Amino acid sequence: QVQLVESGGGLVQAGDSLRLSCEASGDSFENYAMGWFRQGPGKEREFVATISHLGGHTIYIESVKGRFTISRDNAKQMVHLQMNSLKPEDTAVYYCAADKIYYSGTSDYSPKWGDYWGQGTQVTVSS
Repeated sequence: QVQLVESGGGLVQAGDSLRLSCEASGDSFENYAMGWFRQGPGKEREFVATISHLGGHTIYIESVKGRFTISRDNAKQMVHLQMNSLKPEDTAVYYCAADKIYYSGTSDYSPKWGDYWGQGTQVTVSS
């Protein structure tokens, strides 16, 4: 099993940056691809970004490309989401997830992906 704890959320203004972190414990971190999902007010949970087991491959949804960067530190068992140029539409609860399978296409990352999930961290972007 894997336990995931997110941190780094907060209230910021449009154009600001935030860095989300997710700390993993339990099973070997390198066994898992890691991902970030988000759920905005009144919306379904959606995939944001994923990174492969050793960090060599990443995938992003179109709306965050060029603004968000996912990274991982396997030695520290951490995954990060650097979010720049934040927009009000980025407002959501952000969730970290772990799964043993890394897919190469965004369409494979439904909320059914993810063997393990964190509790979420709130990001609010004011206009």
